[in-house]
Amino acid sequence: MTEGLTIGIDVGGTNLRFGVFRGNDFLDSTRSEVNLRERCGQAPDPETAATLVATLLTKGIADLRRHHPDIARVGIAFPGFINDDGVLLQSPNIPQLIQFDLQTAMRTACQLPVLVENDANAAGYGEFWEERQERPELQNLLYVGLGTGVGGGWIHQSHPWRGDHGSAMEIGHIIVVPGGRRCGCGNQGCLEQYASARGVQSSYVELTGTAPDTAVIAQMASDGRSEAVSAFQMAGGYLGQALAHILKVTDVGVVRVGGGMSAAWDRFAPAMLQRLDADLIPTLRGNVEVKRGNDDDLAGMRGAALLADQAFLHD
Repeated sequence: MTEGLTIGIDVGGTNLRFGVFRGNDFLDSTRSEVNLRERCGQAPDPETAATLVATLLTKGIADLRRHHPDIARVGIAFPGFINDDGVLLQSPNIPQLIQFDLQTAMRTACQLPVLVENDANAAGYGEFWEERQERPELQNLLYVGLGTGVGGGWIHQSHPWRGDHGSAMEIGHIIVVPGGRRCGCGNQGCLEQYASARGVQSSYVELTGTAPDTAVIAQMASDGRSEAVSAFQMAGGYLGQALAHILKVTDVGVVRVGGGMSAAWDRFAPAMLQRLDADLIPTLRGNVEVKRGNDDDLAGMRGAALLADQAFLHD
């Protein structure tokens, strides 16, 4: 296979990002504001929802190929449980996408090699490669993505750790409040119901009865509004609690937090770091570097593209 260029796609609950890469070098991008959560939820059946997603992705790829005819492969970062064959088993935050063979559908539609990866794994891989530019010895990194949901990616010995069923590091579905808020995965009290953008909004609703956008709540927290401050402190506290347990198992020394809600880092990070320090075992305290991600706008696209390169470039 000739080298060519790679498209990396980062699929979110409310937008699609398409990037063109040559190796690790970013060349071009487009963005489409699409509320997949709402549109798939309104679809009459799962087949229609799947067709909608494939059509939107195919259009975005075709638009970029008109400007970059030497596109050779595609990597797609998608939220949900994805097995080794690129089948989307379920997407808790995008309704009706169940047992959707996204990888095969996109290979057929685009007539290109396509790799589908969990969005947090891809973003974690993108962050890992950015970190590695300055720290070539780096082998392990834990990524937490805060957006519509909460995702996790563990880069272990320079490779994403996917587990036996493609569901490793689904940290958003760690139960932090037994019997708590109902989650899209079917359980109650999952981390993402408290630490995601929607989780912050839910906490604010419980405190005030009103539901402004999370960005508005973040601004109110910056202005010192007590209910908004409390909603972000709750998010940070539960995130620190979950992260402490994850680190007790993985013993990773570098943690990066990205996703859209990381823009509100100053509002939730103090509570997160305080709870993390309280809940870690003594040997890990002071030995874990937790920071906001370096490459939030590009991490998912970059990681998806690099993983596609890894899978297909030397075939």
